[in-house]
Amino acid sequence: MTLQDKAERLAKETFLGGPVKDFERVGRLQLITLLRVGLYPQSKVLDIGCGCLRGGYWLIHFLASGHYCGIEPNRAMLEAGLRHLLEPEVLRTKEPRFDHNASFDASVFGEKFDFFLARSIWTHASKEQIAQMLDSFVVNSVGGAVFLTSYLRARWPVFPDYMGDEWVGKSHESSRRGLVFHRLGWIRTECHQRGLKVIELKTERYNGQVWLKIARA
Repeated sequence: MTLQDKAERLAKETFLGGPVKDFERVGRLQLITLLRVGLYPQSKVLDIGCGCLRGGYWLIHFLASGHYCGIEPNRAMLEAGLRHLLEPEVLRTKEPRFDHNASFDASVFGEKFDFFLARSIWTHASKEQIAQMLDSFVVNSVGGAVFLTSYLRARWPVFPDYMGDEWVGKSHESSRRGLVFHRLGWIRTECHQRGLKVIELKTERYNGQVWLKIARA
């Protein structure tokens, strides 16, 4: 049974965090995009909002043992992925680690990471939550680290800049769907204030989301 087959079966009983029809392809694209910006098997990766391991499945297979960490507040979603998608022998030999904090605090792992990944997280997060992730990146990453994230660009008046202070979309606390949009100018300002630079990657987009590469200036 393929990973896509497993996901489609699991989706009948569990929310998988996005469209099911492209589950396998979109997860694989996360690995491909990270490879393009310098990922190696010995890299240490933090997957923020790892969900049921759509992208984590590929990363756990690729990375050296103990080099993948994931944060996911929705325990049920993560546990479903661990039970039904990730092979038991891979879980045993690769030794991924997970935490369920909702404040995006990477310090819980006691590691300095080479890569932060947050696919389709900023499309639901408030500006305060994005700022928390950037702060965590500055403190919990090595000097040449990369933060790879995706966002939906705000375009007034159709896609207004989100100014709310809450997560929007399904989560461990909500069953309502939703998406938010942010201005690239605001993101650049927040990065600049932390000594970071940001560029949009001209890579394949999915559901209109644009990849951002963030690193120290």
